[in-house]
Amino acid sequence: MKILITGANGLLGSNLIRKLLRKGHEIRAFVYKGEEIKTLENLKIEKSEGNILFYEDLIAASKNIDVIYHLAANTSVWPSRHKSIVEVNVEGTKNILRLAKKIKVKRLIYVGTANTFSFGTKQQPGAERSTYQGGKYRLDYMDSKYEAHQLVIRAVKEGVPAIIVNPTFMLGSYDSKPSSGQMIVAIHNNKVPGYPPGGRNYICIKDAAEGIANALTKGRIGESYIIGNENLSYKEAFGKMAKVIGVNPPKFTFPKFLVLLVGIMGSIQSKITGKKPNVSLPLARISCDDHYYSSSKAVKELNLPQTPIEVGIKESFEWLQTNKYLRHG
Repeated sequence: MKILITGANGLLGSNLIRKLLRKGHEIRAFVYKGEEIKTLENLKIEKSEGNILFYEDLIAASKNIDVIYHLAANTSVWPSRHKSIVEVNVEGTKNILRLAKKIKVKRLIYVGTANTFSFGTKQQPGAERSTYQGGKYRLDYMDSKYEAHQLVIRAVKEGVPAIIVNPTFMLGSYDSKPSSGQMIVAIHNNKVPGYPPGGRNYICIKDAAEGIANALTKGRIGESYIIGNENLSYKEAFGKMAKVIGVNPPKFTFPKFLVLLVGIMGSIQSKITGKKPNVSLPLARISCDDHYYSSSKAVKELNLPQTPIEVGIKESFEWLQTNKYLRHG
Protein backbone atom coordinates (compact mmCIF):
# COMPACT_ATOMS: atom_id res chain seq x y z
CA MET A 1 0.00 0.00 0.00
CA LYS A 2 1.00 3.64 -0.42
CA ILE A 3 0.94 5.34 2.97
CA LEU A 4 1.00 9.02 3.97
CA ILE A 5 2.48 9.67 7.41
CA THR A 6 2.19 13.04 9.13
CA GLY A 7 4.66 13.88 11.89
CA ALA A 8 6.98 11.44 10.17
CA ASN A 9 10.28 12.59 11.62
CA GLY A 10 9.45 12.27 15.32
CA LEU A 11 10.41 9.39 17.62
CA LEU A 12 7.35 7.31 16.72
CA GLY A 13 7.26 8.28 13.05
CA SER A 14 10.92 7.41 12.48
CA ASN A 15 10.42 3.95 13.95
CA LEU A 16 7.03 3.36 12.34
CA ILE A 17 8.37 4.16 8.87
CA ARG A 18 11.12 1.58 9.27
CA LYS A 19 8.57 -1.06 10.33
CA LEU A 20 6.29 -0.30 7.39
CA LEU A 21 9.16 -0.31 4.89
CA ARG A 22 10.18 -3.76 6.10
CA LYS A 23 6.60 -4.90 5.50
CA GLY A 24 6.91 -3.78 1.86
CA HIS A 25 4.84 -0.59 1.88
CA GLU A 26 5.56 2.67 0.04
CA ILE A 27 5.89 5.69 2.31
CA ARG A 28 5.31 9.38 1.73
CA ALA A 29 6.50 11.38 4.75
CA PHE A 30 4.68 14.66 5.37
CA VAL A 31 7.04 16.97 7.24
CA TYR A 32 6.94 20.61 8.25
CA LYS A 33 8.68 22.82 5.71
CA GLY A 34 12.29 23.41 6.67
CA GLU A 35 12.18 21.02 9.65
CA GLU A 36 15.15 18.79 10.42
CA ILE A 37 14.64 15.24 9.17
CA LYS A 38 17.94 13.54 10.00
CA THR A 39 16.14 10.50 11.45
CA LEU A 40 14.75 9.83 7.96
CA GLU A 41 18.03 10.12 6.08
CA ASN A 42 18.98 7.27 3.72
CA LEU A 43 15.48 5.77 3.76
CA LYS A 44 13.75 4.92 0.49
CA ILE A 45 10.75 7.15 1.00
CA GLU A 46 9.11 10.15 -0.64
CA LYS A 47 9.03 13.43 1.28
CA SER A 48 6.37 16.10 1.03
CA GLU A 49 6.84 19.39 2.86
CA GLY A 50 3.93 21.40 4.15
CA ASN A 51 1.89 22.58 7.10
CA ILE A 52 -0.81 20.42 8.68
CA LEU A 53 -2.95 23.56 9.01
CA PHE A 54 -2.92 24.17 5.25
CA TYR A 55 -5.38 21.81 3.60
CA GLU A 56 -3.89 22.50 0.19
CA ASP A 57 -0.55 21.12 1.38
CA LEU A 58 -2.25 17.91 2.44
CA ILE A 59 -4.06 17.61 -0.87
CA ALA A 60 -0.75 17.94 -2.67
CA ALA A 61 0.78 15.22 -0.49
CA SER A 62 -2.11 12.77 -0.88
CA LYS A 63 -1.89 11.78 -4.55
CA ASN A 64 -2.43 8.01 -4.97
CA ILE A 65 -2.45 7.46 -1.20
CA ASP A 66 -4.28 4.39 0.19
CA VAL A 67 -3.77 4.87 3.94
CA ILE A 68 -3.05 7.78 6.28
CA TYR A 69 -1.20 7.60 9.58
CA HIS A 70 -1.81 10.86 11.45
CA LEU A 71 0.99 11.33 13.97
CA ALA A 72 1.59 15.08 13.73
CA ALA A 73 0.88 16.86 17.01
CA ASN A 74 2.01 19.74 19.17
CA THR A 75 3.08 18.02 22.39
CA SER A 76 4.17 21.19 24.18
CA VAL A 77 3.22 21.47 27.84
CA TRP A 78 4.59 25.00 28.26
CA PRO A 79 2.93 27.37 28.19
CA SER A 80 0.11 25.25 29.52
CA ARG A 81 -2.41 27.18 27.45
CA HIS A 82 -1.61 28.34 23.91
CA LYS A 83 -3.71 28.57 20.77
CA SER A 84 -0.96 27.04 18.58
CA ILE A 85 -1.27 23.75 20.49
CA VAL A 86 -5.01 23.60 19.89
CA GLU A 87 -4.64 24.64 16.25
CA VAL A 88 -2.24 21.83 15.39
CA ASN A 89 -3.95 19.12 17.39
CA VAL A 90 -7.59 19.98 16.67
CA GLU A 91 -7.65 21.93 13.42
CA GLY A 92 -4.89 19.74 11.97
CA THR A 93 -6.94 16.64 12.75
CA LYS A 94 -10.01 18.23 11.16
CA ASN A 95 -7.97 18.71 7.99
CA ILE A 96 -6.84 15.08 8.03
CA LEU A 97 -10.41 13.86 8.48
CA ARG A 98 -11.56 16.09 5.63
CA LEU A 99 -8.75 14.67 3.48
CA ALA A 100 -9.58 11.07 4.43
CA LYS A 101 -13.16 11.59 3.27
CA LYS A 102 -12.12 13.29 0.03
CA ILE A 103 -9.61 10.66 -1.12
CA LYS A 104 -11.63 7.76 0.35
CA VAL A 105 -8.77 6.17 2.27
CA LYS A 106 -8.85 2.45 2.94
CA ARG A 107 -7.89 3.16 6.54
CA LEU A 108 -6.92 6.10 8.76
CA ILE A 109 -4.82 5.36 11.84
CA TYR A 110 -4.95 8.27 14.26
CA VAL A 111 -2.29 8.43 16.95
CA GLY A 112 -3.73 9.85 20.14
CA THR A 113 -2.51 9.50 23.71
CA ALA A 114 -3.33 7.17 26.59
CA ASN A 115 -4.09 10.32 28.63
CA THR A 116 -7.42 10.42 26.81
CA PHE A 117 -8.54 7.68 29.18
CA SER A 118 -8.66 7.53 32.97
CA PHE A 119 -5.50 6.29 34.59
CA GLY A 120 -5.67 3.75 37.38
CA THR A 121 -3.67 1.75 39.88
CA LYS A 122 -1.36 -1.17 39.17
CA GLN A 123 -4.11 -3.46 40.41
CA GLN A 124 -6.81 -1.75 38.31
CA PRO A 125 -5.09 0.11 35.48
CA GLY A 126 -6.93 2.42 33.12
CA ALA A 127 -8.46 0.95 29.97
CA GLU A 128 -10.11 2.09 26.74
CA ARG A 129 -13.63 2.36 28.15
CA SER A 130 -12.69 4.74 30.97
CA THR A 131 -13.45 8.46 30.92
CA TYR A 132 -11.12 11.43 30.48
CA GLN A 133 -9.51 12.79 33.67
CA GLY A 134 -6.76 14.93 32.17
CA GLY A 135 -8.81 18.13 32.27
CA LYS A 136 -7.83 18.68 35.89
CA TYR A 137 -4.25 19.44 34.81
CA ARG A 138 -5.33 22.41 32.68
CA LEU A 139 -3.03 21.59 29.79
CA ASP A 140 -4.04 22.44 26.24
CA TYR A 141 -1.96 19.48 25.05
CA MET A 142 -4.09 16.91 26.88
CA ASP A 143 -7.38 18.71 26.31
CA SER A 144 -6.77 19.19 22.59
CA LYS A 145 -5.73 15.57 22.06
CA TYR A 146 -8.90 14.47 23.83
CA GLU A 147 -10.96 16.77 21.60
CA ALA A 148 -9.23 15.44 18.47
CA HIS A 149 -9.92 11.87 19.64
CA GLN A 150 -13.63 12.70 19.82
CA LEU A 151 -13.50 14.20 16.31
CA VAL A 152 -12.15 10.91 14.96
CA ILE A 153 -14.83 8.90 16.77
CA ARG A 154 -17.53 11.10 15.22
CA ALA A 155 -15.91 10.79 11.78
CA VAL A 156 -16.13 7.01 11.99
CA LYS A 157 -19.90 7.37 12.34
CA GLU A 158 -19.79 9.42 9.14
CA GLY A 159 -18.01 6.65 7.26
CA VAL A 160 -14.30 7.31 7.81
CA PRO A 161 -12.58 3.91 8.35
CA ALA A 162 -10.46 5.02 11.30
CA ILE A 163 -8.69 3.26 14.15
CA ILE A 164 -7.23 5.12 17.13
CA VAL A 165 -4.01 4.09 18.85
CA ASN A 166 -3.10 5.65 22.20
CA PRO A 167 0.57 5.29 23.18
CA THR A 168 1.96 5.71 26.67
CA PHE A 169 5.59 6.79 27.35
CA MET A 170 7.86 5.46 24.59
CA LEU A 171 11.62 4.86 24.85
CA GLY A 172 14.08 3.87 22.13
CA SER A 173 16.15 4.93 19.13
CA TYR A 174 15.73 7.88 16.73
CA ASP A 175 14.73 10.32 19.48
CA SER A 176 16.05 13.36 17.66
CA LYS A 177 14.95 16.23 19.90
CA PRO A 178 15.36 14.29 22.28
CA SER A 179 11.85 13.87 23.71
CA SER A 180 11.40 10.94 26.10
CA GLY A 181 15.18 10.49 26.06
CA GLN A 182 15.54 13.74 28.02
CA MET A 183 14.94 11.74 31.20
CA ILE A 184 17.77 9.35 30.36
CA VAL A 185 20.04 12.31 29.59
CA ALA A 186 19.13 13.90 32.93
CA ILE A 187 19.80 10.72 34.91
CA HIS A 188 23.08 10.14 33.05
CA ASN A 189 24.17 13.73 33.81
CA ASN A 190 23.20 13.41 37.49
CA LYS A 191 20.49 16.07 37.17
CA VAL A 192 17.78 14.03 38.93
CA PRO A 193 18.35 14.15 42.70
CA GLY A 194 15.14 12.32 43.56
CA TYR A 195 11.81 11.08 42.28
CA PRO A 196 8.20 12.17 42.74
CA PRO A 197 5.63 9.86 44.32
CA GLY A 198 3.69 8.97 41.14
CA GLY A 199 4.27 6.65 38.20
CA ARG A 200 3.42 5.96 34.57
CA ASN A 201 3.25 3.30 31.87
CA TYR A 202 6.26 2.67 29.60
CA ILE A 203 6.77 0.86 26.29
CA CYS A 204 9.72 0.26 23.98
CA ILE A 205 9.33 2.40 20.89
CA LYS A 206 10.00 -0.57 18.59
CA ASP A 207 7.04 -2.40 20.19
CA ALA A 208 4.79 0.64 19.85
CA ALA A 209 5.79 0.99 16.19
CA GLU A 210 5.10 -2.71 15.56
CA GLY A 211 1.63 -2.58 17.13
CA ILE A 212 0.75 0.62 15.28
CA ALA A 213 2.06 -0.80 12.01
CA ASN A 214 -0.17 -3.84 12.59
CA ALA A 215 -3.17 -1.50 12.85
CA LEU A 216 -2.93 -1.20 9.08
CA THR A 217 -4.68 -4.56 8.74
CA LYS A 218 -5.59 -5.58 12.29
CA GLY A 219 -7.94 -4.09 14.84
CA ARG A 220 -11.52 -2.93 14.47
CA ILE A 221 -12.74 0.27 12.83
CA GLY A 222 -13.88 2.79 15.41
CA GLU A 223 -11.98 1.15 18.26
CA SER A 224 -9.21 2.63 20.41
CA TYR A 225 -6.12 0.75 21.56
CA ILE A 226 -3.81 1.70 24.42
CA ILE A 227 -0.24 1.07 23.27
CA GLY A 228 1.75 0.40 26.43
CA ASN A 229 3.52 -2.20 28.54
CA GLU A 230 5.02 -1.78 32.03
CA ASN A 231 3.45 0.20 34.87
CA LEU A 232 6.28 1.58 36.98
CA SER A 233 6.58 4.08 39.81
CA TYR A 234 9.13 6.81 39.13
CA LYS A 235 11.37 5.17 41.70
CA GLU A 236 11.20 1.87 39.79
CA ALA A 237 11.60 3.52 36.38
CA PHE A 238 14.53 5.76 37.37
CA GLY A 239 16.16 2.77 39.07
CA LYS A 240 15.92 0.72 35.87
CA MET A 241 17.31 3.59 33.79
CA ALA A 242 20.22 4.12 36.14
CA LYS A 243 21.07 0.41 36.23
CA VAL A 244 20.97 0.03 32.43
CA ILE A 245 23.15 3.07 31.73
CA GLY A 246 25.54 2.40 34.61
CA VAL A 247 25.03 5.34 36.97
CA ASN A 248 23.79 5.71 40.52
CA PRO A 249 20.01 6.01 40.84
CA PRO A 250 18.35 9.06 42.45
CA LYS A 251 18.43 8.75 46.23
CA PHE A 252 15.42 10.62 47.54
CA THR A 253 11.64 10.39 47.39
CA PHE A 254 10.21 13.88 47.22
CA PRO A 255 6.94 14.25 49.17
CA LYS A 256 3.91 15.44 47.24
CA PHE A 257 3.72 18.84 48.97
CA LEU A 258 7.33 19.60 48.02
CA VAL A 259 6.83 18.54 44.38
CA LEU A 260 3.77 20.78 44.14
CA LEU A 261 5.62 23.68 45.79
CA VAL A 262 8.43 23.39 43.24
CA GLY A 263 5.80 23.36 40.48
CA ILE A 264 4.11 26.49 41.84
CA MET A 265 7.43 28.32 42.06
CA GLY A 266 8.39 27.21 38.57
CA SER A 267 5.13 28.46 37.08
CA ILE A 268 5.39 31.81 38.88
CA GLN A 269 9.00 32.26 37.80
CA SER A 270 8.14 31.47 34.18
CA LYS A 271 5.42 34.15 34.15
CA ILE A 272 7.94 36.69 35.36
CA THR A 273 10.88 35.71 33.15
CA GLY A 274 9.06 34.28 30.15
CA LYS A 275 11.40 31.29 30.26
CA LYS A 276 10.33 27.66 30.29
CA PRO A 277 10.39 26.26 33.85
CA ASN A 278 12.14 23.01 34.69
CA VAL A 279 8.92 21.95 36.44
CA SER A 280 5.56 23.70 36.03
CA LEU A 281 2.60 23.20 38.34
CA PRO A 282 0.71 20.98 35.83
CA LEU A 283 3.75 18.73 35.39
CA ALA A 284 4.25 18.59 39.15
CA ARG A 285 0.64 17.50 39.62
CA ILE A 286 0.99 14.86 36.92
CA SER A 287 4.15 13.46 38.53
CA CYS A 288 2.31 12.94 41.80
CA ASP A 289 -0.37 10.74 40.22
CA ASP A 290 -0.23 7.10 39.11
CA HIS A 291 -0.76 7.08 35.35
CA TYR A 292 -1.11 3.32 34.96
CA TYR A 293 -2.79 1.64 31.99
CA SER A 294 -3.58 -1.79 30.58
CA SER A 295 -2.58 -2.62 27.00
CA SER A 296 -4.22 -6.07 26.98
CA LYS A 297 -6.66 -5.11 24.23
CA ALA A 298 -3.83 -4.04 21.88
CA VAL A 299 -1.81 -7.15 22.76
CA LYS A 300 -4.76 -9.32 21.78
CA GLU A 301 -6.05 -7.48 18.71
CA LEU A 302 -2.95 -5.73 17.31
CA ASN A 303 -0.36 -8.33 18.33
CA LEU A 304 1.41 -5.62 20.33
CA PRO A 305 4.80 -6.95 21.54
CA GLN A 306 5.77 -6.56 25.19
CA THR A 307 9.56 -6.32 25.32
CA PRO A 308 11.04 -5.51 28.77
CA ILE A 309 11.48 -1.75 29.07
CA GLU A 310 15.19 -2.22 29.85
CA VAL A 311 15.66 -2.91 26.13
CA GLY A 312 14.06 0.41 25.20
CA ILE A 313 16.20 2.21 27.79
CA LYS A 314 19.37 0.60 26.41
CA GLU A 315 18.50 1.41 22.79
CA SER A 316 17.60 4.99 23.70
CA PHE A 317 20.84 5.44 25.64
CA GLU A 318 22.97 4.01 22.84
CA TRP A 319 21.27 6.23 20.25
CA LEU A 320 21.71 9.32 22.42
CA GLN A 321 25.35 8.39 23.00
CA THR A 322 26.08 7.82 19.31
CA ASN A 323 24.45 11.12 18.39
CA LYS A 324 26.33 13.08 21.06
CA TYR A 325 23.42 14.09 23.28
CA LEU A 326 25.22 12.89 26.42
CA ARG A 327 27.76 14.75 28.51
CA HIS A 328 31.07 13.00 29.01
CA GLY A 329 33.71 13.34 31.67
